[in-house]
Amino acid sequence: MQPREGALVLADGSVFEGELIGAPPGGRGVATGEVVFNTALSGYQEIVSDPSYAGQIITFTYPHIGNYGVNPTDFESRRLFCRGVVVRDLARRHSNWRADGDLDGLLRASGLPGIAGLDTRRLTRLLREHGAMPGAFGSASEAELRAAAAAEPGTDGIDLVAEVTTPEPYAVEGPAADAPAIVAYDFGIKRTILRHLSRYFRVEVVPASTTAADVLACESRAVFLANGPGDPATVPYAVEAIRGLLGAVPIFGICLGHQLLARAIGAETVKLPFGHHGANHPVRDLRSGTIAITSQNHNFAVAAESLQGRATVTHVNLNDGVCEGLQVLDAPAWSVQHHPEAGPGPHDSTYLFDELAAAVGLGAGAGAAVRVGLGAGGKG
Repeated sequence: MQPREGALVLADGSVFEGELIGAPPGGRGVATGEVVFNTALSGYQEIVSDPSYAGQIITFTYPHIGNYGVNPTDFESRRLFCRGVVVRDLARRHSNWRADGDLDGLLRASGLPGIAGLDTRRLTRLLREHGAMPGAFGSASEAELRAAAAAEPGTDGIDLVAEVTTPEPYAVEGPAADAPAIVAYDFGIKRTILRHLSRYFRVEVVPASTTAADVLACESRAVFLANGPGDPATVPYAVEAIRGLLGAVPIFGICLGHQLLARAIGAETVKLPFGHHGANHPVRDLRSGTIAITSQNHNFAVAAESLQGRATVTHVNLNDGVCEGLQVLDAPAWSVQHHPEAGPGPHDSTYLFDELAAAVGLGAGAGAAVRVGLGAGGKG
């Protein structure tokens, strides 16, 4: 197949030339989004299928992407929600016993465009210095790409949760028919999270717009607040629901769920310059002093100083001091910014799911019957 020449242009006018991969870009040969970078060495299938990347173009800093192919099991959602991918070198052949296809084929089948052959080191340095910014790539002229990048709004002030949440509730089986129930808000929930929750609970996944009254009517033992994309300030309906649940039932949140819990108690959230996207962030658990290597994917964070006696900080990012966890003082509610489910890893923080089970009275052995997982045909 003949290479398809293309270019990526950022909102600041920076130009990167390369070859188009995956599906052809949309209208007039242009794909747009907020350009971010991810430092993980593996897990590219889980990354591109993570709904938290809605509205974003993912740059992989690791130079060689696609070498072990893709498979039906490792999808994190029902479809790909990101806007595109940027890689230095797309593997021409994949080799892994689990693979049933290649990354380029997945992008084509999913209608997702990409661009390869760029100087991703230069691109990453630029984003690190100036922050994540809108961009456009495709086969259009440089002038058209520049105009498209300038017109792209990015992720600020846009409710991306409404794009990724499930339209209808659905259930995930627990380890036994009589397992306790938990309600999981789908703000962009990952299937790996559902695997972990279903070690202990029967999980009822509900749309992001579900009210507190509807959740309390389910008589579940706990409520889980999922990860998701974008600015937490654009999801006021979720904040209102969480306020209605505080004190009535134990609440545990991850990533966007952490930020929404903070806003529900009156704290503030801020946008980070280029976010945390990778699988090697050191986080200290201030309760025990233990340091975990964690997976992260977020552009916004909780402003620790705004907690003001409403909650205590439980975890801290050792790279930049960002609040990575909190415990509400007057209600059984807590959350973390990082991803303890972390598909494909690291797995240092999976103990947080055990803590959730313990908080609702389940013993240490309750989660021994681990479900092998939601395959490509599962909901999510």
